[in-house]
Amino acid sequence: MEKKDLKFIFVHGLSGWGSYDERYARMPYWGMRNGDLMRQLKDAGFDVYCASVSPQGSAYDRACELYAQLAGEKTDYGIRHCQRYGHERFGPDFTSRPLIDDFGSSSLVLLGHSFGGATIRMFARIMEYGIKEECTEGGSSFFAGGMKERIFALVCLAAPHNGTTAYDMYEDESFDPQAIKGTLIERLAARLMSKADTPQTPLPFNDCAAYDMHIDNAMKLNAQMPLSSDIYYFSQPCRITRQDVQGNEVPDARRTEVLYSRSSKRMGAYSGKTRGGLSIDERWRANDGLVNTLSSMYPSGDPHCDLDEKDIRKGIWNVLKTYDGDHMSLQGGLLIRNEVFTYYKDLLSLIGSLN
Repeated sequence: MEKKDLKFIFVHGLSGWGSYDERYARMPYWGMRNGDLMRQLKDAGFDVYCASVSPQGSAYDRACELYAQLAGEKTDYGIRHCQRYGHERFGPDFTSRPLIDDFGSSSLVLLGHSFGGATIRMFARIMEYGIKEECTEGGSSFFAGGMKERIFALVCLAAPHNGTTAYDMYEDESFDPQAIKGTLIERLAARLMSKADTPQTPLPFNDCAAYDMHIDNAMKLNAQMPLSSDIYYFSQPCRITRQDVQGNEVPDARRTEVLYSRSSKRMGAYSGKTRGGLSIDERWRANDGLVNTLSSMYPSGDPHCDLDEKDIRKGIWNVLKTYDGDHMSLQGGLLIRNEVFTYYKDLLSLIGSLN
């Protein structure tokens, strides 16, 4: 069988940025202070690209933007969707600046960090099934579906498959996150992160990343995104916490970005219930500072197995060994530098060997 032309497409997470954004030249999301990971991987022979999608947009809106970039067209969110959520139908125009060449003949490996995981899963779902109600005259070909053969593999990196208690614990009256104060620098860092996560232009409350990352809502999204028997799926959980004598999970202070240390402590102490009544027990406490390790393993109810490099199967989550690092470690780290080139070189080589 002839090998496919694999293109590796990296998709950032919440409040992230990609190659279309000016800030990428100053501080690459992929690689951070280690330098541009994309350039390093290209020098190693991989055909890699990094997309730019809405920093706080919903998984659906970001998937539409990703398709427009890959296909080289104006972003179309679909007329029915926009009527339902009350925002403009069309977004950024990539007609003269596509992310890749030969989208129609390329085979894609999509790697999504954090909320980028939900983004690429939604993208794959629409590529395969389309959205019948959005197939209108003059609409995007994205909504027609029937394009699953263009996707070779999905890789979700520290992704909140089942949501994150980083959002839900603040809505649970049985838990007081303020009881875990944190240091002054942790409180200042948390304010900066909260400011970065707040969209400059208000988004519909139920059509944004913050909504999708609540546990109940993430579970509903999971039901809309079935696995395909023709696609390889990989998931990389992360963990920076260890259990203390009280049974809580606490982060390694030496290796946790200050942006995440206070939220990690709070997540590590939380148990309770979501608004929808789902019980959150001690299994959820281990975390990477923003995403629960349990949630980043695989979507609840999906078939899964621990990665066996000698038996990697399609249509099932191949779960990699939990990465010992915080939520930013797979980006390369910000204040705490983490060398990631070797990790990605080995991962991309493994996926390429399946081709």
